[in-house]
Amino acid sequence: MRVIAGTAKGRPLKAVPGMNTRPTTDKVKEAIFSMIGPYFDGGLALDLFAGTGGLGIEVLSRGADKAIFVDREKVSIDVIRQNVNTANLADRSEIYRNDADRAVKAMAKRGEQFRYIFLDPPYKMTNMDEMLQSIASHNLVEQDAIIVVEHESSHLYPEQFGGFIQRKYAKYGETAVTIYSYQPEDGGSADE
Repeated sequence: MRVIAGTAKGRPLKAVPGMNTRPTTDKVKEAIFSMIGPYFDGGLALDLFAGTGGLGIEVLSRGADKAIFVDREKVSIDVIRQNVNTANLADRSEIYRNDADRAVKAMAKRGEQFRYIFLDPPYKMTNMDEMLQSIASHNLVEQDAIIVVEHESSHLYPEQFGGFIQRKYAKYGETAVTIYSYQPEDGGSADE
């Protein structure tokens, strides 16, 4: 695994030891960023269920201002720290060991709003539509945000729900990627 493009292009990324984490392959990562990018002009990214941190590191390398990485496994947090250091992106990264639901509530208290959201949970978790609705209800999603959900190809997410509109869907063997954009249902953000 490596960083594919941008300021950290070519830097190697460590994998999380063991069989509990399934890192996004370079092929799938390249496909994701060809669908949503390839480069970005600022903005805050959230890499929830971050694993190795590969998706958040890639969006930082391609121009996002800052990324917040969240994973509940200590071994993943250690690997993310090593990977952001290897990529020279530690100064634009925040890394938290936390459960996804608690992390969402903590970020809401800080008033964060994300332009890019990456959800790559364990494949047995098939409730990322509910997770996104929770993220939106906590006012954490910028209008026109890009959301990437990586999941098992046998599971399909709705084309539209709660302001999230599917823009692209692609299958790569057992992996599928569903990409949404976000349009608040009331036409504006909750704090207007």
